[in-house]
Formats: sequence, C-alpha cells, structure tokens
Amino acid sequence: MAIIFKSKGSFNKTEAFLRRIKDEEAFKILDEYGAKGVALLASATPTDTGETAHSWYYEIVHKHGHHAIIFHNSHVVDGRPIAILIQYGHGTGTGGFVQGRDYINPVIRPLFQQIADEVWKAVNK
Repeated sequence: MAIIFKSKGSFNKTEAFLRRIKDEEAFKILDEYGAKGVALLASATPTDTGETAHSWYYEIVHKHGHHAIIFHNSHVVDGRPIAILIQYGHGTGTGGFVQGRDYINPVIRPLFQQIADEVWKAVNK
C-alpha cells in the first residue's frame, strides 16, 4: 500500500500526518488484527485432526519504519508444512496428487482490507 500526498502552501497538515504515522499508536491495532487473523485462519482450515487449525499464530514486525503482521502455522510433519500442503496440494507416495484448497486467501484478503481501512482512519484523526 502506498501513501501519496500533495500539498500547496503550508506543510503543517502534511507534517502532522507524518507525525501520526511515525507514532506507534496507529500500528497498535495490528495486534488486534493478528489475533483476528489467527481466529479466521483456524476456522477456515480444513480439519482432520484439527492440529493444523490450532497451530496458527502471528508476529508483528517493526523494521525501519515498516510494520507487518506475519501469520505462521507450526504444524510440520517430516519437515513439510501441512498448512501449505493443504493450500497448494501435494504429491502422494504412490505417484498421485492431492489437489490444494484455497482456504487462506478468502479469509486473509478481507482482513488485510480491514487493516488498511483502520490504519487509514487512525492516521487521519
């Protein structure tokens, strides 16, 4: 997401806007949305044993002025991330292929739009 701004005359409003962005207050909502994302991913994950659905977690990363929510799933079997195998499909030991199920994108896309809307509101107070 890019933020573009134009200003004529005084830069007071622009400077206030940039101060609000710099202020971590605008990004505290990321924690709320991280928890919401984990709940959405858990509920959307196809279940057999439920282990993959219950293995979602998130981290908030703040680096060099960039802020991100990273979602992870810790359910790994024989070095293979099960959530990814469910999402994209995988080969079987007998030469077959199990088709993937797109269960991540349908819940994450609307969540990311909500985050963008909420951050925009926060910086435009």
